[in-house]
Amino acid sequence: MTDATHELRASWKRFLDGYAPLRGALYRYCRHLTRSPWDAEDLAQETLARAFVTLAQLGAEPPNVQAWLFRVASNLWIDQMRRAGRPFGSLGHGPEAQVSADPQEVREAAGTLIARLSPQERAALVLKDVFDYSLEEIAEVLVTTPGAIKAALHRGRGRLQAEGEAAEARETVVAAPARAAVLDAFCAAFNARDLDRVTALLTETAVVEVVGASTHYGREAARRTVLPGMMFGSERMATSAETGIGLEPQYVRNVLPVPARLEVVRHRGEDLILSWYAHGQGHGDAGQGGAQDGGVVEAVRAVNRLEVSEDGSEITRLANYFFNPEFIAELCEELAVPYRINGHTYC
Repeated sequence: MTDATHELRASWKRFLDGYAPLRGALYRYCRHLTRSPWDAEDLAQETLARAFVTLAQLGAEPPNVQAWLFRVASNLWIDQMRRAGRPFGSLGHGPEAQVSADPQEVREAAGTLIARLSPQERAALVLKDVFDYSLEEIAEVLVTTPGAIKAALHRGRGRLQAEGEAAEARETVVAAPARAAVLDAFCAAFNARDLDRVTALLTETAVVEVVGASTHYGREAARRTVLPGMMFGSERMATSAETGIGLEPQYVRNVLPVPARLEVVRHRGEDLILSWYAHGQGHGDAGQGGAQDGGVVEAVRAVNRLEVSEDGSEITRLANYFFNPEFIAELCEELAVPYRINGHTYC
């Protein structure tokens, strides 16, 4: 690793540590905007990356850091809507927002009418009703005037009331795609601790990412880095106090040096893979509970999202969500499974 790369990583680590107290609020804001936990986590990660770059160009840190992060997230999200060709009106004057006919969006919105507002109206309502921002504060986040915000709130609330009775009729049920056999093969090989077989299921050009931490390209890179960590990282966690790697005790949570176990589950019409870790009994937390066997408690510590090739025989992308506590908590609560979070960084 070059000195420049080392310094860049150190700067990124310091940035994440400094902004860690705001991560929960940022995720909640992104969650209300996107209406999907996956999209919310992606938007939160992109916001932090953009903020890291932008902050280096500012003369001083913004006086209201949370509002500034929300502004970065809002701009990114609105730009995404524009690129996707989503029609929406402006905060001042413009055409009324149209209702999306995308069935996946309707399903993800889960009947929440706020998903039918224009992006700016939705952001204004979230900032007002969820975070209790003043008109002036919302105007600062969305880079407009308090008068335009007031009009947007009035217009948005009027649209919610008008569409309330028709919302249920617009919902569309979409059949879930068939489960790819490669997911079961991946879990079987992983649970057998067969690293060679797990690696062979990836394409040579597969992208393997620990979301928010690192990205690796290619089958062999994944074999050297992420895959062993997924399989045997529990031992490193369990012995962190003895080895001095710096893992904070509140994230160890009685984890045992037992290899993780993978399981395929269905969530919102999509197949995911949960990483179950073994823990000794006696440490409570928000996600406590789980299967017990001779004093051992299983809990989810990570969620994995895989993309497969067109013929369904190989894995082209693996995203491992481990350093994403708000996201893990929401998914596991929706799935009604026990979980324990890991913090935003390892050390």
